[in-house]
Amino acid sequence: MELIMLYVASILAGFGLLNLPEVSFLGVLDPLFDIVGALSVVVFSFGLVFKGVKSFFGK
Repeated sequence: MELIMLYVASILAGFGLLNLPEVSFLGVLDPLFDIVGALSVVVFSFGLVFKGVKSFFGK
């Protein structure tokens, strides 16, 4: 259960990186934050689906 909550928190952090405002002093790194945010959302969502399918089949 703790691992699933960590995956959900990581997905939310990825969405946070995607919605980072550009007005901060790190605005020049916004494309990098978008890439890292999108990758974290995709990777941890896949991990969450994998854990769900694995639990569904009882392995």
